[in-house]
Amino acid sequence: MTIITLTSDWGAGNHYAGSVKGALLRHLPDATIVDITHDIASYDIMQASFIMKNAFPDFPANTIHLIGINTEGGIDSPHIAVKYKEQFFIGADNGIFSLIIGNDPFEAVELNIMQDTDYFTFSTRDVFVKAAAEIASSNSLDNKDRPYGDLRERFHFNPVVHNDKIIAKVIYTDNYGNVFVNIDKKLFREVGRGRDFMISFRAPGEGIKKLDQSYSDVVPGEKVALFGSTGFMEIAINQGKASSLLGLNINDAITVEFFKD
Repeated sequence: MTIITLTSDWGAGNHYAGSVKGALLRHLPDATIVDITHDIASYDIMQASFIMKNAFPDFPANTIHLIGINTEGGIDSPHIAVKYKEQFFIGADNGIFSLIIGNDPFEAVELNIMQDTDYFTFSTRDVFVKAAAEIASSNSLDNKDRPYGDLRERFHFNPVVHNDKIIAKVIYTDNYGNVFVNIDKKLFREVGRGRDFMISFRAPGEGIKKLDQSYSDVVPGEKVALFGSTGFMEIAINQGKASSLLGLNINDAITVEFFKD
């Protein structure tokens, strides 16, 4: 069974997702098509990479992921197919693949596919669907004559460690208003060494002085910090929207200060 996922910034109020699904079913009538999301902010490959990186590991081997964000091909962003961790990804090399893969090993080829139309604004339907059909027929990257080595690099902002302080930033907010910070548990433990701490942000009032295991560890309306399923620190409000109530937006600074032993 072929599983194909779609991730895009198309939104729900137009024909794009339906058109791509129709083209997929024309080429692969028995395919299972899964929408990861079509609500990525327009052209936001940082947001898309965060969602993809946290979604794809739960899919079976040989799943094919179509990434419909900023897809116009060109010299600086050719269309490619990538094999990574036994799954396939198809999209434009606009930086999103380097954000998903990092320094891990991968295999990639540049796509050399003739379109059925003379229009070049809908690559997901006219190019990526055909590439998905080719990959599905063999569970491999067949275009070995066009290997593709160096991904276009985009970089996440890395937290800055300064003395007894981690200076980080908001990298994502979900539909519940939970705020994700680019501090993982490993870094937190390495810098903190079990010491007391304060998580501070620009919202008025006291910060957060402890980590909890779940949102419901605090009473409704109270702030909570935890490490969730993404591996990153989350700042949330139990049954509330932390992003709006605390005034936290993408790229806002978050500081964790550790107190001396």
